[in-house]
Amino acid sequence: MSTGSKLWLATVTAAFVALVSAAFLLPQSFRLAAFSDVIQCFLLLSGTASFIPLILRSRGRLRLFWSLITLGVGFWLSYQLLWTYYEVVLRRDVPDLFAGDVVLFLNIVPLMAALALRPHTAQDEYAARVGRLDFALLIIWWLYLYVLIVMPWQYAVAELAAYSHNLNSIYLVEKIALLLALVACWIGSRGHWRRFYRSLFGACLTYAVSSYIANWAIERNQYYSGSLYDIPLGAAMTWITWIGLRQESAAPETEGGAVSTVYGVWIARGGMIAVFSLPLFALWSLSEAGVPARVRFFRLVVTLAAALLMGIMVFLRQYHLDRELIRLLNHSRESFDALTRLQAQILQSEKLASIGQLVGGAAHELNNPITAMLGYSDLLLSTPLTPEQQPLAAKIGQYVRRTRSLVASLISFARQGPAPKTPVDLNTLVRTAIKLTQPQWEPLHLEIRTRLDTALPKVLGDSNQLLQVCLQALGDCLHVMGERGGKILNVSTEREAGISLLQIATEPVFSAPATAPTQAASPNPSVSSLDPEDGLGLSACQGILQEHHGHIALTRRQDGGILLRIELPAAQLIPAKPQTATVPVLWQSQPFA
Repeated sequence: MSTGSKLWLATVTAAFVALVSAAFLLPQSFRLAAFSDVIQCFLLLSGTASFIPLILRSRGRLRLFWSLITLGVGFWLSYQLLWTYYEVVLRRDVPDLFAGDVVLFLNIVPLMAALALRPHTAQDEYAARVGRLDFALLIIWWLYLYVLIVMPWQYAVAELAAYSHNLNSIYLVEKIALLLALVACWIGSRGHWRRFYRSLFGACLTYAVSSYIANWAIERNQYYSGSLYDIPLGAAMTWITWIGLRQESAAPETEGGAVSTVYGVWIARGGMIAVFSLPLFALWSLSEAGVPARVRFFRLVVTLAAALLMGIMVFLRQYHLDRELIRLLNHSRESFDALTRLQAQILQSEKLASIGQLVGGAAHELNNPITAMLGYSDLLLSTPLTPEQQPLAAKIGQYVRRTRSLVASLISFARQGPAPKTPVDLNTLVRTAIKLTQPQWEPLHLEIRTRLDTALPKVLGDSNQLLQVCLQALGDCLHVMGERGGKILNVSTEREAGISLLQIATEPVFSAPATAPTQAASPNPSVSSLDPEDGLGLSACQGILQEHHGHIALTRRQDGGILLRIELPAAQLIPAKPQTATVPVLWQSQPFA
């Protein structure tokens, strides 16, 4: 507690000591009544002001909590000011049928509303909103009870005995309800909150007992302002200030943990019971014997007004409930769709894993005969052959190499996984791929023309996987040229708006009209197959490029040629020191005819 708070508390304690001393030392007089009333106003003003710093420092539900606590103490202060106005300013007793009694009754309503917020527990926005509506029903019900039971004997038919009895009875029930709510919050909290609720319960219990004793003394004409009956009342007022100042130095925070739904269920049930009790009170008003007709009519009108108001609140609650149910239904549908997609992905992953295991086991058996066939085809090409036999032997070697490439692509496609990525020069990969595919295009007497951008930005990726993409793309294009004709393959790289672009295009197989439209490349990472064999290797390339956030598109032109377009995002990195290349670079400056 700060020094200022200690001085504040010391001043309030001194005022309470003065109140006690006056009760013991001064006789019944106007001076004693005035002194006691002013001291009590000062104590309640201090109690109200002690919670204002908590309101200013808090946010959200906690700020609303402290505001309601302050409002409750403020109502108590307002009632004391009215009492002081009559006894000190007007110098006469407070009327027996006092209109300000409703202010005294209302001072407990904000305290119960504050406890309904339960700031010591975590709540979502929906639970807090609906909970406030449920408790608002109960608050209106309490006000309805006061107007129904007390006010008819004040405004419809003035009868002091019935008014005093009904007021004391309903006020006692209200105080008991507040004490029970404090006990529930006390038991359900811990730490700073537990100490706060315990202190507030002590202050409210002291006030309830002192109020009951004062009413007992009033009925026997033994009470007067400043008497000994005001001492426990002044103690409760001083206690309120101590609670507020103590929380200023140790403001409690909301406790975490799971939120129990039991409280919300009982609040909702209480609100419904309050609504259904209105017809019962209406029947009671009609059936009560010996009640004047004006009182009966007053109660019926009040019951109808309360039914209308509470019906509107029930409608608002149902509206919020329907919106929340719709939101939960949409969320459930989205979760179900996401689960369905996840199951499909898991099934696909299991299939790919099975393919990987199958291919891994058969790879050795497949590669051995393929290697033998490739060796025999090369040996056959080195022997003297007739002009008719030469292209046939070359095609044997071409198809064997293509089969080996397809097997490698299938293995890579089934066993793709994340790999470390580093800046890679795409031009170097292209030159290396052209050199490695030389045994495939030289026997067919094909020509590869390159146009590589020397200022091409590097791409971020795995050099081995990207080299495989280049090899597969060149191999597929060479295979199409061997099948459908064509002698020149154009390979180019260039940069476009933050991407590095690789294009592989075959020359036209036959002449086409100049105005003939061409098929646009797909903007999505998809492959347009030329025949059933073309898509397998490029599918593996597609998987690798997706992992590198790239795209591949295969387009067949009207003139019979094809265009393969590969896009990779440029690496936005500071150039690093030269490192040992993972791709051979000894053909970087070698031209290809």
